Parts: sequence; structure tokens; C-alpha cells
Amino acid sequence: MAIRGRTEGGIFGKNLAAMKKWDLQGKRALITGGTKGIGKAIAEEFLALGAEVMIVARDKYLLEELVGLWQAEGKPVAGVAGDVSKEADRKKIKAAIDERWGALDVLVNNAGINVRKKIEEYHEEEIRHVLEVNLFATIELSRMCLHLLMMGKNASVINIASISGLVDTRSGAPYGLTKAALIQLSRVLAVEWAEHGIRVNTVSPSYTDTPLTETVLKNPDRLQNIIDRTPLRRVAQADEIAPAVAFLAMDKASYITGQNIVLDGGLLAKGL
Repeated sequence: MAIRGRTEGGIFGKNLAAMKKWDLQGKRALITGGTKGIGKAIAEEFLALGAEVMIVARDKYLLEELVGLWQAEGKPVAGVAGDVSKEADRKKIKAAIDERWGALDVLVNNAGINVRKKIEEYHEEEIRHVLEVNLFATIELSRMCLHLLMMGKNASVINIASISGLVDTRSGAPYGLTKAALIQLSRVLAVEWAEHGIRVNTVSPSYTDTPLTETVLKNPDRLQNIIDRTPLRRVAQADEIAPAVAFLAMDKASYITGQNIVLDGGLLAKGL
């Protein structure tokens, strides 16, 4: 007896052959915060797997240097200098996608910032800035790119959250609440956008060796505390996070949506 959706005939069967490859060939991907840390690792992973990539970053000079290096290696990559928390820059990003591709297959909302303090020590402007970059920019860029994703092929959105959205990691309340909100945003959009064939998922890393965590990991006591709480006894490297993002972007992950993949070395599983 044929299993519905897995037969060689019909609308599902026609796409089966194309869905069997473990690569990102033909995918057009936008990655925010793509010049450093996890964002850079994701861009490198996507390029290695055959995707065309456009990265976004605030530092124009670092962006141009990195894109130039990759282009010199023959990689299909472009860059847009801009701050995703600013509407004018988001419009510039969308215009660049329209001009280059006219559609979008993968949106990776990775750009993020943090200010680590106790809640009573924040200035209101600091809290609002964390929310603007980590949460509101993701909401607005996703909404702005919806039509482009609808024009894409088996499109998906991957939001980079954090285990700070699931447990307290001493990273500050504004950061934690934005990451928790991203996880729930992904669930809601997964349901809303399913009718368009767009999948939406979240990846939540634990402490990862990146510029964003550099000051924390340089503190010997804090680093030891993180290691003691992590069964694998180390922090993550950015290139250990990127493959999970790449998998969620693949057609191989065509039935995965509304999920949050936690990459934490076993930290959340550990009890006493």
C-alpha cells in the first residue's frame, strides 16, 4: 500500500528526487550578522554546501573585506552593510535581494547583541536597544521578506535564539526575554506560514566561543562554572552550531517546522 505523500506520482512524488540530497545547491540565503561568530560560521557552512549567500553586518569595512575574500575564492556571495534594527536598512536589504535574486529560499535571523547587567542596573535605552536588535528586527525583517520567501523554493526561516530563552544563564533579563520570544515567534510563524509552504524553526545554542561571549569566557570562574554545568565539559565552537542551521534549511528537513533545536552539550539535561 502506498504511503500518502511518499509515492512516485502526484505533487509530492514529483519533488522526491530533488529532496534526497544533503546539500544546499540552488538555495538563496540571507544571513544577518554574517561577519563574526555563529553568523560567519553559518555563511561558511552554507557556501560549502552549495548555497548562494548574502550576508548583512553593521561594519561596512569588515563586511567588504570578508565578502571580497570569499569572492576571490570563487564563492557566490554578496554583502549588504546595514543595521537590521533600522527600517531604512531593512528596506535596503530587501532591495538588494530583489535586485540579485527576486526571491529568497532561506532567511537566517542571526544578528544579536547583549548588555549584561542586573535588571535594576539597566537604563531604559539599553533594554530597548536589546529588544530592537534581537527581537523587533527579526519580526520586521521576516515580515518584509515574506513575499520573497513565498517566491522561493521550499523556503524556510531559521531564527538563532539561545538556551538563555529557556533557563537563566546570567546573561541579563532583556537578552533572555528576547530569545524566549524568538522561540515562540518561530512556533507562531510556523503555523501561520505553513499555508505558504514556508517552514520556521529555531536553533538555541549554549555558550559558544564568539566575540559576543568573549568577556564572559575570559573570566576563569565563570568559564569553569559553565564547564561544570555542561556534561561535554566545554563550550561550543561556532562551526558546531552552523550544521544544525544548514540542516534545517535543507529540503531534507521538509517536515520539520515549529521546532527549537537546542545545542548545549547536554546542559539542560543535567540535574544533580
